[in-house]
Amino acid sequence: MAQELIQDGKLNRQAAADALRDFLENIVRAAGFQLKVTVSVAAPEGGSDAEVLADVDGRDKEILLERGADVLKALEHLAFRALRLEPEHHEKIHIDCGGYRALRFEELRMTARVAAERVQTSKQPFQLNPMTSRERRIVHLALKDMPGVRTESVGVGEHRQVVIHPADSKPSR
Repeated sequence: MAQELIQDGKLNRQAAADALRDFLENIVRAAGFQLKVTVSVAAPEGGSDAEVLADVDGRDKEILLERGADVLKALEHLAFRALRLEPEHHEKIHIDCGGYRALRFEELRMTARVAAERVQTSKQPFQLNPMTSRERRIVHLALKDMPGVRTESVGVGEHRQVVIHPADSKPSR
C-alpha cells in the first residue's frame, strides 16, 4: 500500500485520503463507535504541512479525547502503521476529533510564545511539559524565527520536552 501512497518521494494525496478514510471507517465500525469520518485533501496553499485532513466526530468523541486524547493519538499511530507510512510523511496527515487537535496546536503556539517572552525578559531557560514529537515540532516551528530565543528537545521517550533558552546561551550536550 505504501508504494501507492508515495510516488517520487511525495505523498499521493488522493490515494492517502482514500486509504485513510477506509481505515478509519473500518476501525469505527469494528469498535461500534457512533462517529462520522470525514477525510479531505488540503489545498497546497493551506498554510499547514498537512496534505490530508481527517476529522472523526460524533456522539462517542469523548472516548477519543479522554486522558489528553490518548485514544485519538493511538488511532493516528495505527493509521500510520496500517498505511505503512514512514515518519517523514506523518506530518502530511492530520487526524482530528471535533477540532480538538487544531485547538491543542494553537494552544501550544500561544504557550510557546508566552514562554519565549518570559525567557527574553528573564534570560533564564524555560522547560515545557513533556509532549509528543508532533507537539514538540509545533513549538520549535512557532519559535524558530523569534529573536532572542532558541529551542531544544531534551529527555527520552514520553518524558521528552522542549526547553526554551536565551539565544546567546550555549546548547547543552
